[in-house]
Amino acid sequence: MCGDATPSASAFRRNLRADMPIGRKVWLVFRNSARKVFRLRSCCGHAGEPGC
Repeated sequence: MCGDATPSASAFRRNLRADMPIGRKVWLVFRNSARKVFRLRSCCGHAGEPGC
């Protein structure tokens, strides 16, 4: 997903289906979304993780 010019909703949903505990998933969504906002980019740098 990070190679794309714009993030896609389908890739975001696919990343949310990762097999991991819900607490870790919520943390990764928060962390990766914050990284995108603070860096003013469309990708957090962790392709394949929830929130990226």
